[in-house]
Amino acid sequence: MKRKSISVNNPWEDLVGYSRAIKTGSYIHVSGTTAIDEKGKLVGLGDPYTQTKQIFKNIESSLNTVGASLEDVVRTRIYVTNIDRWKPIGQAHSEVFADIRPASSMVEVSRLISPGMLVEIEADAIIK
Repeated sequence: MKRKSISVNNPWEDLVGYSRAIKTGSYIHVSGTTAIDEKGKLVGLGDPYTQTKQIFKNIESSLNTVGASLEDVVRTRIYVTNIDRWKPIGQAHSEVFADIRPASSMVEVSRLISPGMLVEIEADAIIK
C-alpha cells in the first residue's frame, strides 16, 4: 500500500519526527492538531471553543491536501486540559460534524505542549 506523508513544514515536524498526516490507501490519519494559525500564532487564548474551531480549520486543510474533507472523518480524539470545559468544545465539534457524527472520545490530560493550548484533536478519515 502506498504511503504519503503530509507536511506543513512547521519546526515541530523535524524536531519530533512526525508528519502532519499520513495517507495509506484510502485511510488518512491526522496527527494531534492544535489551534496554531498559518502565521504560527496560537488562536483563542483562554477560549476552548475558538481553539476547537481553529483546530478543525487546520485539520480540514490537511485533509484537503490529499483530496479529502471533513465529511470523510470517521473518528476524532479530543484531548483537553480541563474536562469541565467540555461544553464549548463539544459545541464546536457538533457544529462541524452535525450530519457526519464521527466516532469520538474526549479525555482530560494534565497539559499540552504549550501552556496556552487547551485542546488538541486527532482525526481519522476514509476516502473512496
